[in-house]
Amino acid sequence: MIKHIVCFKLKEPDEALLNKTKDILLSMKGNVPLAKNVEVGIDFLHSPRSYDIILQVTLEDGTLDAYQNDDYHVSVVKKHMHSVAESSISIDYIL
Repeated sequence: MIKHIVCFKLKEPDEALLNKTKDILLSMKGNVPLAKNVEVGIDFLHSPRSYDIILQVTLEDGTLDAYQNDDYHVSVVKKHMHSVAESSISIDYIL
């Protein structure tokens, strides 16, 4: 199994946008078959080094490239994230 984790800093991290973004990320459940588990969290500390939202996706081994190019992931999730994110960091590791 692969764990794909991405932390995002949003351009304007107000509560409404954070909640909309969380819903869009969670919408991969059932829409991106390769995503075996999807978890999303919103930061509550708001320290200078904090990121605003985290995405954690569990994938089967060997499916990361296919997940990255999934139609729903690209047309809905990535499209939204590219429009609202100021920056992001990620890590992918084998469980």
